[in-house]
Amino acid sequence: MRNKNYPFFTTLFLIAATWNLLGAGFGYFNTNYTFQEVFNRELSDPVFYEIYKGAWGTTLLFFIGYLIVAYNPVKHTGLAFIGGVGKLFFAIAEFNLYLKGMANSIILIIVIGDLIFCIFFVYYFVKLYNQKKPII
Repeated sequence: MRNKNYPFFTTLFLIAATWNLLGAGFGYFNTNYTFQEVFNRELSDPVFYEIYKGAWGTTLLFFIGYLIVAYNPVKHTGLAFIGGVGKLFFAIAEFNLYLKGMANSIILIIVIGDLIFCIFFVYYFVKLYNQKKPII
């Protein structure tokens, strides 16, 4: 049963899903171009190609997870937690690539976007906790 009492969180997770779909749309379905744009080098190694494409495949799965959370943000807190931790770790890893000079500044769009979502996800958990909703 859909929970309609939290329209802000429904919208938040729909936006998170869209964010991930956009990333997956570029990365999974146009892998070589995305790699070239972010890292300024050709993706010629077939093993790296599959790993990079697989990472974007994971992003596509997060899209599905956020849609599920958007449907009922009170019931699916576990998915939201996994998604938030995933966003945080991904942002840190991507920022490290930037700091090491391995990725150009385009990657900061991903880093900043994911960190903004992390902040909103913390707000989501605090709000549910304060309203005595079960978390995870």
